[in-house]
Amino acid sequence: MVAEAGAHVIVGLSGGVDSSVAALRLLESGYRVTGLFMKNWEEDDSEDYCSAAEDLADAQQIAECLDIELLTVNFSAEYWDRVFAHFLSEYRVGRTPNPDVLCNREIKFKAFLEHALGMGADYIATGHYAGIHRLPDGRCELVRATDENKDQTYFLYMLGQQALQHTLFPLHNQSKPDVRRTAEQAGFANFRKKDSTGICFIGKRHFRDFLAQYLPARPGDIETLAGEVIGRHQGLMYYTVGQRQGLGIGGRTDGDNRPWFVAAKDLERNVLHVVQGHDHPALQQQDLTAEQLHWVAGRPSATQFTCHARCRHRQPLQACEITLDDALAQVHFAKPQRAITPGQSVVFYQNDTCLGGGIIQ
Repeated sequence: MVAEAGAHVIVGLSGGVDSSVAALRLLESGYRVTGLFMKNWEEDDSEDYCSAAEDLADAQQIAECLDIELLTVNFSAEYWDRVFAHFLSEYRVGRTPNPDVLCNREIKFKAFLEHALGMGADYIATGHYAGIHRLPDGRCELVRATDENKDQTYFLYMLGQQALQHTLFPLHNQSKPDVRRTAEQAGFANFRKKDSTGICFIGKRHFRDFLAQYLPARPGDIETLAGEVIGRHQGLMYYTVGQRQGLGIGGRTDGDNRPWFVAAKDLERNVLHVVQGHDHPALQQQDLTAEQLHWVAGRPSATQFTCHARCRHRQPLQACEITLDDALAQVHFAKPQRAITPGQSVVFYQNDTCLGGGIIQ
């Protein structure tokens, strides 16, 4: 990664170790670097505590250590309108959305990008583990990170050419242990800081209590596929296909001791269907339909082709055949897949290149 003469990069400094080392790598490569701390959620702020304040303090320590300017911006309104409202609407109709995908497209690589370009920056950069391959014709491909365990292209497949052409991913060839080691050597106080988890920009919290603040729960019956009522659920929005924990139907004396798993939701009847056994046939599917397709470097020329795909982050890549039909993709896997979940993303790969993906219908 060699800097273009005088190129200015604004790095999204979150206060975490990844974005901190990304900023360091850019400086070492000769870029002019400015840090930007984004606040995107303020519903929990109080006079006594603001969750973003701790992260901002960490980002300020990094900026001082690197001797770069740190700016701040509040995208809370954009996050609510473009990401969180969609998140709630998906749960209302019984789907399980992935807000990180939309958050990347709408906030980190749209609102942030527009803000940075408006300030005269040439590029933005983040601490994502992913890479960009710039083609001779000017197009950009999204490629997997060297550290397969940390690769985040699954969450980035909705990025378009405008975003990729103005983005740098300094950690493309870095492993997480290397990043932490670099941070420690650089004197960053956050070198042991835990990775962020949970909902994008909102964090990890008791999910039922959090969702109940925004959506009314409708309790109903839990049934086997044969129609036997064996319990009560607290609201279909709290459950996802393949879920084991939190069903409250363990310890039955009239069956075997295998655990129960969510198999499906019946929205019309407000019924949660469950099955016993991790590998129950009802949890296995070999086909899915994806909508809202996005292709990173352009729609494939063939309407039918083979590639690999994953239906969740860190799932090993699975061989499949894609058939494109207007705005839909029919995906047939070489082997059955467990707990394919409506609302989640299926992302397609050709070798190390992320082709794009869609939302599981």
